[in-house]
Amino acid sequence: MKNFSFKIRGHKYDVEINKQDGKTIELEINGSNYKVELEKEIQTKKTPTLVRQAVKTTKSIKQEEESTSFKVKCPLPGNIIAINVKEGDTIKVGDNLFVYEAMKMENVLVSEKAGTISKIVANIGDAVLQDQVIIEINL
Repeated sequence: MKNFSFKIRGHKYDVEINKQDGKTIELEINGSNYKVELEKEIQTKKTPTLVRQAVKTTKSIKQEEESTSFKVKCPLPGNIIAINVKEGDTIKVGDNLFVYEAMKMENVLVSEKAGTISKIVANIGDAVLQDQVIIEINL
C-alpha cells in the first residue's frame, strides 16, 4: 500500500503498510510483520496558512482635515418640490431645508447641522439622483 522510511534515534526503519481495516493496520517493519490498532487519526490541514509580511511605505498618511462646510444630499432619487431656505440664511438643527417627491410620497429633509446656507445647488422642479448634493452649509 504505502512505504515509509523513518530514522529514530539514529536507527533506520523501513515501514510498509500492507492492509488497513478500520482501526486495525497490518505493517511490515524491516521485514517483520506487526498488527497495530489505530487509536485516533491525526488530521492535517490541507489549506496552508498564509502570512503576509508588513508592507513598508515611505509616504505618511494624511489626516483628514475638518471641513467647515457640510453637504446636504438627497437620500432617494426624486423631484424637488420646494426649497424652504435661501443662500445666506442662518439655520439650526431640525429646520426644514427642502421638500422632495420620491416614490409618490412627499418627504421633508431637515437640517442635521447648524450653520449658514452657502450654496443651493438644485432648483424647484429638478429631478435629482440619490446622494446628489442639494445644499451646502457653512458650519
